[in-house]
Amino acid sequence: MINVLSIFSGGGGIDLGFRKAGFNIAYATDNWPIACETLKENSKSTIVECKDVRDVKYEEIKKLLKNKSIDVLVGGPPCPAYSKSRFYLKNKKRALEDENSFTLYNYFRILEEVSPKVFFFENVFGFVYKPHEAAFNLLKDESERLGYKISYKVINCADYGVPQIRQRFICVGVKKEFGEKFVFPEEKYCDPEKIEKGSKKKKWVTCGEAIGDLDYDLPEDKVMQAGSKHKELLKLVPPGDNYLYFTKERGYPNPIFKWRSRYWSFLLKLSPEKPSWTIQASQSNNMGPFHWKNRFLRIEEIKRIQTFDDDYEILGTYKEKWRQVGNAVPPLLVKIIAKEIKKQYFTT
Repeated sequence: MINVLSIFSGGGGIDLGFRKAGFNIAYATDNWPIACETLKENSKSTIVECKDVRDVKYEEIKKLLKNKSIDVLVGGPPCPAYSKSRFYLKNKKRALEDENSFTLYNYFRILEEVSPKVFFFENVFGFVYKPHEAAFNLLKDESERLGYKISYKVINCADYGVPQIRQRFICVGVKKEFGEKFVFPEEKYCDPEKIEKGSKKKKWVTCGEAIGDLDYDLPEDKVMQAGSKHKELLKLVPPGDNYLYFTKERGYPNPIFKWRSRYWSFLLKLSPEKPSWTIQASQSNNMGPFHWKNRFLRIEEIKRIQTFDDDYEILGTYKEKWRQVGNAVPPLLVKIIAKEIKKQYFTT
């Protein structure tokens, strides 16, 4: 049995991916009570603790696990300080200057305490941007200090069969005495407009393929109005487009918005012919993606877009469920990487 210790576990996207690849999630923790309830609901064998990461101590965990050894540490420290949205919030500090930078430091504190054979680290792709250089250097320096060889990559989840154009920074480290640097699995999917002649790659999985069978009508009084005060504009947005449709630069006859004056997800509508854009943790009346039929996406639909199983239970209110799913790493992507970790380091 290959045992995993999971921190910043959220609703369990990373955990589910590793479990599907044949790993045992021995322990998981998060500081959000409803996420911890979701974790407990979906894995009766995992010890789940709801606590601040600064209070997570491996000496205490070992007692709970009855000294069971941990082979892999997994987790994605909360990412607002490295996200694209942070560029719009001038009053907020970035990278290690952010008030939540303790999450990154504590990832490596726990890594040092556990000293597993392998670690899996995830964050937004903005983690590698120059303004966040101090945080990126911390990851590299701490990995070296603790004796790990690392491989890292910015991955588009759609290239691995996820019906979502979602870029994530993934880093895998292995103890130097256990093997060579991790080799990421090959991408088997591609933007259909970029597939070269003779390529064996498949076309990206589309939203229509992923959620088309979930489009059913609800009674009028059960349908939330998408678009808020812009609901009539939302109906005019072509599938696969956003508010930029109404700008001078796009040829709209009577421009309503200035070019790039709003956040990219404003009045964003999915196309059934393409993958989804990133499902974000927050959800509002005018920030998409919305369904191509001008309505809010349902939790069962964003679960599919994020590749959670239909029977995976997400607990809480609508917004709590959305946040758990939106914050998650797609389990399918994690499963593919975890299977490769197993193949490279745990197959005798």
